[in-house]
Amino acid sequence: MSTVEPGTRLADRFRLEDRVHESGGATLWKALDEILARPVAVHTFAPDFPRVQEVVTAARLASRLTDPRLTQVFDAADEDGTAYVVSEWVSGDSLLDLLESGPIEPERGAALVAEAAEALAHAHAAGLTHLHLTPGRLVWTSGGTVKLLGLAVDAAILDLSSDEPAREDAEGLGRLLYAALTGHWPGDFDCGLPSAPLDDGRICTPRQVTAGVPGYLDAITCRALLQEPRRGQPPLATPADVAEALAEVPRPAPAPVTTAPPALNLRSEAPDGLGVSTMPPHMPSHMGPQMTMVPPPRPQTGTASKILLTVIVLLVMAAVGVGAWTVGKNLGNTPRGVAQSDSAASPSPSRKPVTVKPVSATGFDPLGSDRAEKPEIAPLAIDGKPSTDWHTDSYSSADLGRLKDGVGLILDMGKPVSVADVVVSLGDAGGSTVQLKVGDAAELSSLKTVAEKKGASGSVTLTPEKATTGQYVLIWFTRLPSYNGQYRGTIYEVTVHSPGSA
Repeated sequence: MSTVEPGTRLADRFRLEDRVHESGGATLWKALDEILARPVAVHTFAPDFPRVQEVVTAARLASRLTDPRLTQVFDAADEDGTAYVVSEWVSGDSLLDLLESGPIEPERGAALVAEAAEALAHAHAAGLTHLHLTPGRLVWTSGGTVKLLGLAVDAAILDLSSDEPAREDAEGLGRLLYAALTGHWPGDFDCGLPSAPLDDGRICTPRQVTAGVPGYLDAITCRALLQEPRRGQPPLATPADVAEALAEVPRPAPAPVTTAPPALNLRSEAPDGLGVSTMPPHMPSHMGPQMTMVPPPRPQTGTASKILLTVIVLLVMAAVGVGAWTVGKNLGNTPRGVAQSDSAASPSPSRKPVTVKPVSATGFDPLGSDRAEKPEIAPLAIDGKPSTDWHTDSYSSADLGRLKDGVGLILDMGKPVSVADVVVSLGDAGGSTVQLKVGDAAELSSLKTVAEKKGASGSVTLTPEKATTGQYVLIWFTRLPSYNGQYRGTIYEVTVHSPGSA
């Protein structure tokens, strides 16, 4: 068991907060870098953990790599009887998460593996290997980029080695590609996916398992995973070979990111090479990795849109004119003895709200360290399909792990609209507190809270108490419901209503 507990501070700056996983004397924590005010991942090790020197050495070597697709190592040390490795905290959906409901679109899956292959090729060129490529270690981040976790460090923790590390990692990439294309795992251990089906004792090819897999991706998978020639091409024996084979696959468009911070110069402070210096105590905040939220697309302003707007304005003016003429005629025909005020006081027919479709949706996390909350899946909340959803990251407590006051989904309506109500389809788990905020800028300070529901679940209608108009509509979670042992907000669909005509 680990000798450290929540609240422990390492190197006078990293405060351990939540124990994420513990196995074999190694514990993974979510921690807070108190100087840069950002979450980090920290591995700590029990006093009797047998491979401390190997892990710290591997972490030091990994810290020298600058490929932004590889987890960045910030610090590693074995001091005062406590060994630890500090690396960046990566939020997003792993390939395992993406495969929860089955295989993903073939080109998208191949693009994720292609990015991993290129990053791993760079690592091999520097003499580092992975040897533990699983769907849980390949992540599509909240910032819209690909990240491969655990380079060198995973193998040291798990005591993995290979006489042919290049071939082993090439086969690992083949396994990832197979999983992405089929939703099955062709490995010898349980990674959370169903095992790959067999045909006479041999693994079925991707095209045998899933319809619609392109032939060239099927061939690349077999050349890497099975180390067999296909289509007249030789086996893919190294990560560089796999990267080259996948070079023509269209890549997912990443969100803009700032320049990755340089790797720290972790210098040895002890003859045995275990002690390494911590990060500089006054590193400026711009040195940390930051993801920029992708802004919602701007509404069309072309000639066709202007013509359409002109026609709408003319129709509205005509309708107003006809309405005014009708009212004037009715007032003129009011019988004597009947006060016109009585006529005006008669109840008007009720208005039927009309649905207004948003131009775009995106995850809204202005208070988070990366300022992004799964923007890549936000359009699923306005696609009209109740089976698809946008959801927040998972947090350690209902109050978002005390990391921030709220997080949400923001809709760009394209222009200011009058909001009668907003219907939000949440998950079945109770406990959500959601607020409806409306404003004319996609900034938290410009969005005014106009409705709130506590303990919400299922279908929720958020109705402003008074007339509300704005271009941006925000569904803002301040408390999250439980989800798989943690806490996560989910929105299956959002419908915005404006007041309609009688």
